[in-house]
Amino acid sequence: MEFTAWSVFVDAGCICALLLIGKLVRATIGIVQRLLLPASIIAGVLGLALGPHGAGLLPLSEELETYATILTAVVFGSLPLSGSFTRGRLRRARVMWSYSVSSYVLQWGLGVLFSVAVLGLFFDLPGGFGLLLAAGWAGGFGTAAAVGTTLSDAGWPAAASLGFTSATVGVVVAIIGGLVMAKWGVKTGRAEEVVASTALPAELRTGLVPDAERREPVGHATVSANSLEPLALQVALVVLVTFAGYLASAGVERLLPEVSVPVFAAAFLCGLAMRLVLNRTPAWHYVDGTTIKSISGSATDLLVAVGIAAIVPSIVVDYAVPLILLFVFGLALCVLVFRMLTPRMFTRNWLERGLFTWGWSTASISTGLALLRIVDPKLRSGTMEEFGLAYVGFAPVEIAMAIVAPIVVAAGFAGGFIAATVALGVGLLVVTFALRWPARGAEHESVPDKAPRTE
Repeated sequence: MEFTAWSVFVDAGCICALLLIGKLVRATIGIVQRLLLPASIIAGVLGLALGPHGAGLLPLSEELETYATILTAVVFGSLPLSGSFTRGRLRRARVMWSYSVSSYVLQWGLGVLFSVAVLGLFFDLPGGFGLLLAAGWAGGFGTAAAVGTTLSDAGWPAAASLGFTSATVGVVVAIIGGLVMAKWGVKTGRAEEVVASTALPAELRTGLVPDAERREPVGHATVSANSLEPLALQVALVVLVTFAGYLASAGVERLLPEVSVPVFAAAFLCGLAMRLVLNRTPAWHYVDGTTIKSISGSATDLLVAVGIAAIVPSIVVDYAVPLILLFVFGLALCVLVFRMLTPRMFTRNWLERGLFTWGWSTASISTGLALLRIVDPKLRSGTMEEFGLAYVGFAPVEIAMAIVAPIVVAAGFAGGFIAATVALGVGLLVVTFALRWPARGAEHESVPDKAPRTE
């Protein structure tokens, strides 16, 4: 069937309908609420079951992977234009930074090491196979799409489907494992900020915010609507950055045919350049980071739904055994970090911090926050503030890894990548304990910086 503009409209209509159905399912079905399944994942699973790779009941086109590539560029292009960070809690934040960076890079490096040194003995696998673990788990759907795109361009087209499969499995591992750990922590008295009878707030279970006073704005109007709709201005900025990334990627490919720059990486650099330019002019005052984050979040929801719906089951079946073994290894690694490293890095509230990190290292920051709210419903542990500060230094590592890792490994430098990531992860932990950062951070735990209990 000919692909036209109406084909895009039909695809968008189907995906949006699935998102609304997913939202309805999350709001009404108890088991889905207990599993904290996002509406976007429900929509993606329905799209996979009913779409062209399933029952064929939905008139989705064959361009779902292309949509995923574009949406990935939108997400990465938005990053430099959104958000700002505050100061405070620096001593404890540096422990969180060290903990986050080391566990993050070790998941990347050890995943590739396990693939090369163990799985490679029994299966004929592409060099980038081990990247699927961290790309889908610690990275999430956006990074899985980015890494899958790069590996596909390097000659492994199955990488895109496998990347989204990894991210989907990661969410399941995050939720089920997180709920088990939370209940264990409450039962054994390790959860310092919650009593055993505390339940997850209804708005987190259902995803609905019925109280009008608790509803937060998705953005702020920085221009008058009689000149240009405020939302249109922010959308135009994001689309312009993404388009510039596409032009830059295409330009490099035309000038240097042997060089391939992923569109998402080029979009990120273009967004960074735009921020540097606008920051020096009064125009930056009219860029609303809150709205940009909302646009990026919306693109991520669409990316998750489209990405899962684009999974080709036959490809997953072909790699099923090594993929399962890779996930088992990843699960063991994450459990080891949670149980052995976390209590030694943090003194008070180690369960809260570890549970949050479990969530983002297997799925996403939002999943980590949802799990944190189970054991710290009023967010008194300081975990989010510390992670917010730590993320200033963590974000460059996260973004660089998504861009550089698949390029380096696909180019045949898996050994060097393993050595660099393991050295960085282990070395950072050694420095952290040698400088006694955990102990020095604990010295400041006695200073009350949170609201008193009201129970």
